[in-house]
Amino acid sequence: MKRLPILVLLLWLCAMFYVGIFLFVGGFLLVRLEVNRTSTCGDVLLPGGQQGDFCQGQPRFRKAVVLIIDALKIDFARFDPANKEPRPFENKLPVLEEVTSSKPSHARLFPFRADPPTTTMQRIKGFTTGSLPTFIDVGNNFASSAILEDNLVHQLAEVGKRVVFMGDDTWESLFPKKFHRSLPFPSFNVKDLHTVDNGILQHLYNIMVSDDWDVLVAHFLGVDHCGHRFGPDHPAMADKLTQMDGVIRSVLDRLQNDTLLVVMGDHGMTDTGDHGGESQKETDAAIFLYSHSPLFPASPSQSDPEVVPQTDLVPTLALLLGIPIPYSSVGQVLLPLFPADSQTGGAPAGLSQAEALWINAKQVNRFLETYSSMAKDIPLESLSQLQADFSRLSSKYLSTVKEGRSPTPELVASLQGYLTSVRDTCRATWAHFNPAKMAAGIAVLACACVLCYVLSEMSSVLVRESGLLRVPLVAASVVGVCVAASQLFTQGYAEGSWCLAAAALSSEVLVLWRARRARKTTVAEGGEVAPRRGWLTLPRFLLTPPLLVLLLRCASLLSDSYVIAEGRVVTFLLFSLSLYVPFHLNWDGLLLPPVHDPLKPAGLLPSPVLSPLAVRRESSTFLACLGVLVGSLYLSLFFHGCREEQGSCQPSPFLSPLSRVQDSRLKNLHYILSLASLGAWTYLLRRWLRHYGNLNSPGGTVFTARWILPLLSVCLGLHWAVAATPEDSFRNLAELISLGQRALPRVAFSLLGVGLALLWLDPLTVFIKSRAAAPVRGPVSLPPPRYRASTGISTQAELHHLIPQLYQRMRRSLEDGEPARLPEGGDRPAVEAYGLGTVYSAPMVLLCGLLGLGLLLLHPEGMSLSFLLLLLEMGALLQIHASSTTLNALHGAHSGRFSVPWTPVVLWSLAATQFFHATGHLPTFPSIQWAAAFVGFPGGHTGTILPASLVTLNTFSSHILFAVTCPLLLFWPLVCEVRGGRGGRGGVGEEGEDNAIMEMRLRESPQQFSSALLQLATRYLFINGAQVFASVCAAAILRRHLMVWKVFAPKLMFEASGFLVSSVFVLVGVTLVMRVDVAVGRWFKRLLPDTSG
Repeated sequence: MKRLPILVLLLWLCAMFYVGIFLFVGGFLLVRLEVNRTSTCGDVLLPGGQQGDFCQGQPRFRKAVVLIIDALKIDFARFDPANKEPRPFENKLPVLEEVTSSKPSHARLFPFRADPPTTTMQRIKGFTTGSLPTFIDVGNNFASSAILEDNLVHQLAEVGKRVVFMGDDTWESLFPKKFHRSLPFPSFNVKDLHTVDNGILQHLYNIMVSDDWDVLVAHFLGVDHCGHRFGPDHPAMADKLTQMDGVIRSVLDRLQNDTLLVVMGDHGMTDTGDHGGESQKETDAAIFLYSHSPLFPASPSQSDPEVVPQTDLVPTLALLLGIPIPYSSVGQVLLPLFPADSQTGGAPAGLSQAEALWINAKQVNRFLETYSSMAKDIPLESLSQLQADFSRLSSKYLSTVKEGRSPTPELVASLQGYLTSVRDTCRATWAHFNPAKMAAGIAVLACACVLCYVLSEMSSVLVRESGLLRVPLVAASVVGVCVAASQLFTQGYAEGSWCLAAAALSSEVLVLWRARRARKTTVAEGGEVAPRRGWLTLPRFLLTPPLLVLLLRCASLLSDSYVIAEGRVVTFLLFSLSLYVPFHLNWDGLLLPPVHDPLKPAGLLPSPVLSPLAVRRESSTFLACLGVLVGSLYLSLFFHGCREEQGSCQPSPFLSPLSRVQDSRLKNLHYILSLASLGAWTYLLRRWLRHYGNLNSPGGTVFTARWILPLLSVCLGLHWAVAATPEDSFRNLAELISLGQRALPRVAFSLLGVGLALLWLDPLTVFIKSRAAAPVRGPVSLPPPRYRASTGISTQAELHHLIPQLYQRMRRSLEDGEPARLPEGGDRPAVEAYGLGTVYSAPMVLLCGLLGLGLLLLHPEGMSLSFLLLLLEMGALLQIHASSTTLNALHGAHSGRFSVPWTPVVLWSLAATQFFHATGHLPTFPSIQWAAAFVGFPGGHTGTILPASLVTLNTFSSHILFAVTCPLLLFWPLVCEVRGGRGGRGGVGEEGEDNAIMEMRLRESPQQFSSALLQLATRYLFINGAQVFASVCAAAILRRHLMVWKVFAPKLMFEASGFLVSSVFVLVGVTLVMRVDVAVGRWFKRLLPDTSG
């Protein structure tokens, strides 16, 4: 078997996809250009500006207290006295209603709308800079980088304001060394409801009564973490909101007359406690403004805004505190806080509405001019219209002021309209694309898909070709260096993206040329190659049912409705294609044995090899597995999550951890079902290994199957029990429970690591028994072996999976044709090997079992039922493929090669996507199960690599399991072969009887083995790569679509990430097969040392 060339070729193919994804994403998800300029008090804002526009006279407020209650959605803040049976999150902040109703000129409550993505870091950036975050910033949410744009914290420090911060440590990374005093607390552990909040409360009141501060920022996290852990409709949420009500009351009692109080949420949350998207439940937070002195010049009226955008907080706070508005802010001052006319008697001191809007408009216009001169991405027509509007409004305002008149309400409304237009224009155009990079990425991906298809069809030719990549790689290096040199010469710098693009495209074209040349050479030498398809027959071939299903799936990615309903649509496609298999077999007359017609000539009688009983048995197995597959597909629909766009959809109750379930009976039922599924998973895997005689050798892999697999299951069951225990149920055992939450998952991870290491180091599961040989030669008939209870091997395994004839054949071939010797009596062979027929598939099955349990550990307990369905679906698909192959072989329709057809490979890939949804995942950021990052680490992490890895493994668990076990599609028909069912080498044995030598057939044809393995891997990569290519095209074509950032961009990110994970684990699976092959070769050498030379 050619191991290294195949692995290098697959690595190169994956690298081509990676380069294409990198190029496209680099052009599609660009970070918005940040204007690295700051405002100062001495800025002159044109037109009609004068020095000191920003810092005129005494500020309205000398101090400010900003309480940020993370995830304080507007529904939490409202109070409804008519609601006599409030839910846990309702009517828990009565202080806000009490103050606003009793002091309407001192307090006001507004909905506070965030711009998506609704993640904490982006929201902090939004309400401190006044700018709009870009889509790609969401990837930095847990690796926050310092804010470089002008912001409120910087401006406060510049004018000498002492800013004291306490709470979420995200602020510390965003504003390093900017605070007069900082008290950060770790924020990443979403299971910790109290550490941050209690840490704040230890210092908040003492600092308020001191005089060592001007602006106090406190960021509470308990409400947000409670939502993530339990959801909003849980008693713990009522406790948290009640605590916040007490905090607000205490702050109000300590507030001074010259201090502004701002209580706000950074985002909302869904009904499941998540956030990150752009649904109204996620974007609508609350903001409460209060001062002991009159804050609002008038009572609430219809002119008050229904919703306050978060960006509006920045210019409002800046003008109230007497500091410059940050340079890049596109927010609009909140007008109810300013008097309509500065000359009105008794009105609060400070700027009037018109004056505040005028300063705000000049600042926004200055930013717009600076940005448009640097970025050139705002449409010229929109930019010209905005400039004309500002010029017109400037003339009106300046002439009004010059004449000594107050600006009219119409002029105030026009200034508001101008500011709104600027923000809307920026929001529409800050999806800044690089079409050239996007086109380069699409070209590289298209060539990679074509290459995968070509290599899969020509695998039998290419395995004979030596040095296929040598010339393309050298040429790619030369091209990349030349492009870099030309850039250095013309631009003065080299851009790595274009060097990569040129190198990738040149290497792909050269590999295609080498493949075509190799085919011609093979044809000239009379070798066997895949049939050549011309341009006229190629479209017809691509419209075969499996590839037609793939084509429909790829084309459907252009539809937002399809992406939203993808979970059910993929289930339907998988169901439809699986039904095609029996219809196709029946159409070809292979599903049932042919009926003999006595009128037909004797020459047309069926072959004596064709056993009607064997055909009926195989057809029954086939239909039974089809029923298992259909049942698994139906049941898997009960484990789906819900997107915000799906309206009345209710997510599966199994997606909630047991700790969220309040009904004790329901919790116990879920736990019992989870344990039963876990036990069934372990039992089925061990039963399969025992059935084929793979649990008898003393090797490391068998030790893993016998001991580590059950111990891992026990650890999972105990961990679920500990995790489901409420914290306040057993206060005396709190430390023990906390220890269990840390220790049990870590023990499970350790067992998993040991098991995987043993599987790699000693992958063989073959058990050998030897007996003394007698000098007897010649073919001897072998009766079935006798069963011995002491061996621990079942009768079926000893009867069907002992392969003495294989050893006789191999020993004779290795001993120059000398027949094998049999022991005295002639009733048993000299060498007996158990489990050799499944020597390749047994490690793969065990790997699937180990990884499945490890990935299940990162999911909610209820997902064990879904994982069991995944295992059943895997087995059903493998058996359907094996039975289909066997039925073809029994009718003499099998080619004798080891090629895996397109249908099972497409089914396998669809099943991976289907179980992505059936494990509660969705291609949306709010659906990411962040709790996986804290399995075994309830106290949080010091870095981001480990939690990011755990979340990735959780999200793409189905991709991992189906990718790493992909080689089973090659092995399973051999495992399930019927004696005499295969033509060629699988027919009548040399000893005069049929042999079912199973996977050892691969050892007899190493070239075909290599070819089949390469073909299978490239076909799987082609299917997944085609889906990535379709997602890329959808995002490029629909980049100005209304739903691009809500549907298509997240789908692209998840599809690309899924391909990266799948390709890595396909390589892992192929590498394990090669490792087993090396071990088998060494095992034969040890068995027959005289042939080693």
